[in-house]
Amino acid sequence: MSHPAAGTVRRGPVRRALGALRPRRRGTRRPHTAAGRIRRLRRRIALLFALTSAAGFIALAVFAVHNDGSTWRGQVDQSLNLRTGQAVIQLTYKGDEPDATDLVETMDTDCPPLHLLVLREDGLRTLDTLRRPCVSARPADVRAAATRAIDRAEVTARDSRARDGRPVRLVAEPYISPSSEEADSAVVAVADTSEQHRDHDRLTWGLTGACAALVLVSALIGRLLAGQAIRPALRALDQQEAFLADAAHDLRTPAASLSSLAETALRGETDPADVLRRSLRLSRRMGALVDGLLTRARLMAGVGVVEHRPLRLDQLAETVVDDLTAEDPAAGAHQVTVEAAPTVVEGDAELLRRAVANLLGNALTHGHAPGEPAEVRLTVTPDGTLTVDDAGPGLPPGVDAALFDRHRSTTGSTGLGLSIASWVAHAHGGTLTAGPGPAGGARFVLRVPVRKGRGRKETGE
Repeated sequence: MSHPAAGTVRRGPVRRALGALRPRRRGTRRPHTAAGRIRRLRRRIALLFALTSAAGFIALAVFAVHNDGSTWRGQVDQSLNLRTGQAVIQLTYKGDEPDATDLVETMDTDCPPLHLLVLREDGLRTLDTLRRPCVSARPADVRAAATRAIDRAEVTARDSRARDGRPVRLVAEPYISPSSEEADSAVVAVADTSEQHRDHDRLTWGLTGACAALVLVSALIGRLLAGQAIRPALRALDQQEAFLADAAHDLRTPAASLSSLAETALRGETDPADVLRRSLRLSRRMGALVDGLLTRARLMAGVGVVEHRPLRLDQLAETVVDDLTAEDPAAGAHQVTVEAAPTVVEGDAELLRRAVANLLGNALTHGHAPGEPAEVRLTVTPDGTLTVDDAGPGLPPGVDAALFDRHRSTTGSTGLGLSIASWVAHAHGGTLTAGPGPAGGARFVLRVPVRKGRGRKETGE
């Protein structure tokens, strides 16, 4: 039979399997983890929400700006069209030439914003009869507006610029002279639109700023909503990772011990009866660990419904003591004293049995000096308080609050039993505290709400 070389460690299949369950050290996690993908999904959801909101806000802003521009231009065009219509009516003719003398005399201002253009063989000619208009548009733009109106034989409007650069609006109305059958002249009215443009620009910038602010707010809201949407997935992922870490942490030692025991038995180095006894203890320990892991996983995930039914806490404690002695013959060497008054509480019998068993098992395991039997006192009072006292070395100072955290232990244990007991207490609306006991050891106090509407007399039923 070949043996491994000195300095090497032989690992069985169970050890190799458990080694794969070891949690990775911080800083060595793969970049494409499930949590990373979920967080990237959160960013994508937030970005999609922001882009959708931005598209909606921009569309509304564009519609509002376009509608405002169309509205004020329509109002200006209506006013200018009224002027051109009155001017065409008041025009007179001397032969074939239009005479604007009456038109000028009837106008309210000395500088009417009107241009009168007549189509001749050499092109459009501006009559000099009208005095200089108040708003002087560019001559090329005035001629272009008149030409367009005459060609189309309809009223036309366009934006332009004055000679000093101010924005203006031009409306041209064609008319037919007495010697012609088609439109050959046009009256062009001009209006200064600087104020309308300023109001329109203010509206545009105001809507732009409001859209930017709303998009920013929607991005923040989208991030919050996406965070709330993926939070259950992250919580479930954390619970899964915690369960796997617990399984690797708690099962590694007994599984490795069982593997080493089997390898030793195969080499014939130990008594088979002793191997069976040790294997039985290890299997029971692994079964208890698996049961505890599943219980804690159900509590963390919230899939286990906590029943609130009336039950006798004193009878439950006595049953736990009897079951523990029957399952573990070594527990018979310890002294367990039970003082239980009839007590009815509201709770889940299975979970409370697990919590009491964990507290009692913790006291029997750690509440005594090495090689000496444990002395444990279990007390149940009618107010729903269960107390477990031991005569061991007691609790180290400063660990009372952190004692119920998982994997927190000062004696090398897994630390799951007390954390499960604490979770069961809080699931029932109660508490679990730890402190020094009267015998110099540790004291654990589990408080569970008593059944409401039940008198003390009825608790003895």
